[in-house]
Amino acid sequence: MKVKLAKFGSVKNIDVNVKKLTKYLEYLKQNIKLPCRVTGREEFVWEEEYVFGSGSKKEYEKLKKTHPSYTDTFTILQFEDVFDLDEGIVARVLRSSDKKEFLLPLADLEACDESSPNYEFLDDYGMWFANY
Repeated sequence: MKVKLAKFGSVKNIDVNVKKLTKYLEYLKQNIKLPCRVTGREEFVWEEEYVFGSGSKKEYEKLKKTHPSYTDTFTILQFEDVFDLDEGIVARVLRSSDKKEFLLPLADLEACDESSPNYEFLDDYGMWFANY
């Protein structure tokens, strides 16, 4: 992982910051082949109450119609040029089931095809963003 991240700056300092996010965004724009099919890496923040807590299953199913779910599949349409240190790089996605568009943090997504180069690009980014 550190070797791959060396292209974004010092291997000794691989912390997430605006400069590295900017470089990473440009790298991903050049290397990820769009459209790219993705799904949630794990439960999205809004879903935790329903998946792990005492949230109503009926209410959860209703909310999934208007909110993106980690169980959905999406197509990345583009990467947004604006990001912040809390959410990182954001992707504009299209939900496969109903063609609704959402903006989702890229670190929350993984490619559906584990054998594609896109899978590794997204996995590397997600690991870096979550751990550094």
